[in-house]
Amino acid sequence: MKLLYKFSLLSLFAVIVSCKETPKKTTETAKEVVAETNVIAYPDSWVSSRVSKTKDRLNTSDAGKVIWNAMEAHGGLDTWYSNGPITFRFNYQPLDGKTARDSYQTVDTWSNRSVHTSATDSSAKFGWTGEQAWIMAKDSTAFAYDTKFWALTPLWFVGHPFVLSGEGVNLELLDAEKFKGQDYNVVKVTFDAETGDAPDDYYILYVNKETSKIAVMRYIVSYPEYFKDGGHAPEKFTEFVGEQTVDGITMPGGFKTYWTVKNNQPGDYITKIDFTDISFEKELPKDFFDAPADAKILD
Repeated sequence: MKLLYKFSLLSLFAVIVSCKETPKKTTETAKEVVAETNVIAYPDSWVSSRVSKTKDRLNTSDAGKVIWNAMEAHGGLDTWYSNGPITFRFNYQPLDGKTARDSYQTVDTWSNRSVHTSATDSSAKFGWTGEQAWIMAKDSTAFAYDTKFWALTPLWFVGHPFVLSGEGVNLELLDAEKFKGQDYNVVKVTFDAETGDAPDDYYILYVNKETSKIAVMRYIVSYPEYFKDGGHAPEKFTEFVGEQTVDGITMPGGFKTYWTVKNNQPGDYITKIDFTDISFEKELPKDFFDAPADAKILD
């Protein structure tokens, strides 16, 4: 999945466009406003302006209208941002014996920062500050995977369709699909060439024609650290299983991932993902997403 790290508050309306690493910039105005309190907070005027611009941009195309309607059906982009950072447990369990990834994480949905805490060792942590990836763990095997890549990846499971509200996102309406007896509008998501570290990533979302809720996400991983000579992993087919509503935002109850096979159908079941312990945080200290003093900064 993508890591998104080129977030820029110089344009107050930009939001994440992939799970890629993308450094974030902050205007002096933003610093002044946030510095007035001891907690992470973004002015209502910022949220309103960002939502308004997103609505205007998405409603210029048929694909964009499908995504905007999905945002409304899942609780609304204004609610998504107004709720504050999201905290959840994301337990990624490959069924083929590959490395599991289980952590509690808090993500600043506005500025793409994250902190992960191991589900089995509360002293083991890693994160993304908006500019730097870091890790802090006494046991070198605490996180046996690429934590830099994984810092924002789970948001690209749990945060659809809201993660598509930024610039650099390209939407294309594909032919409709049927899945488990339901009819779906299908939107392909691609990214501008200069967007993050893996612009060849794509997502294909199935949006229910009646409810406007997302039920399926097909995607590829093209992260350059995994594919140094280009290319990408085979496409995967992730089913959103059930739903849960927290503070007005409707999200999946969990996920089941398969390989995509002929005619865009799910093949072998390969990964089970539990998505639990969800809450939105409005009282986080403003330095919450900073790297700890004794953390190791990653390249």
